[in-house]
Amino acid sequence: MKDTYICSPQEFLKNSKIPVRIMESEDDMYEEMSDIMIGTIVKSLGKQCVFICPVGPIAHYSLFVKKVNEKNVDLKNVWFFNMDEYLDEDDNMIPENNPLSFRGFMERAVYSQIKPELIMPAEQRLFPEPGKEAQIDILISQLGDADCCLTGVGINGHLAFNEPPEEIDAVTDEEYQNNSTRCLDLSKETIVNNGSRKIKGALDIMPRRCVTLGMRQILASKMIKIYLYCDWQWGIMRKSALEEPTRFAPSSFLQLHPDSEMVITRQLLNTVIF
Repeated sequence: MKDTYICSPQEFLKNSKIPVRIMESEDDMYEEMSDIMIGTIVKSLGKQCVFICPVGPIAHYSLFVKKVNEKNVDLKNVWFFNMDEYLDEDDNMIPENNPLSFRGFMERAVYSQIKPELIMPAEQRLFPEPGKEAQIDILISQLGDADCCLTGVGINGHLAFNEPPEEIDAVTDEEYQNNSTRCLDLSKETIVNNGSRKIKGALDIMPRRCVTLGMRQILASKMIKIYLYCDWQWGIMRKSALEEPTRFAPSSFLQLHPDSEMVITRQLLNTVIF
């Protein structure tokens, strides 16, 4: 049995190669995420501010919207680059009215809920798109990379939909970290995990393809915080923090980032399975 999974919570904290911070509850995390977003924008003093945004977690967005509207936070110089989107069998983005669509969620829950006089222009609300992968990478680079990336982690350690390669794939860790925005197959783990949670296990209608920002774009973010609170994240939490950084657990590359943090609930920390 790997020490990764049998060490005590205290040993985990002592030996983690990623800075770890404990929060009491999932709700506390959402409050913090919204506060960080607001604080980052306010500190920019009206200058350009760039976020890489997930759709998962999502509960912080309603808090963010509420605070923007209440505090009259001007978003005109804010850029949102969402991480990814599902594709259909022809590599077209799934329709926004599909309940799985990340674009649909952002429009319904975020952009349409912010006061019109505060919302950023539509051209500053971006998703990676098939056929336009290079353009979004160039734009992020021209903007000076993201100021902030607050995100979750997939069951296999994916950040955005940067799925781990198969053992037989001829790619090195260095090459993987430099992956750019692209279309790719979803892993079986992601299909099962997301399909079981999002569409009640109807896996035959779960998309098999996606478009995602690259690891290069995500790891270039000036600050990255990953939030873990689901019981199924316990294994990847430990693997990412305790083992050597590897393309087979992409979130483990946060060990190499100068301003990264793993934020976990106390309940997840104290989970012991052996």
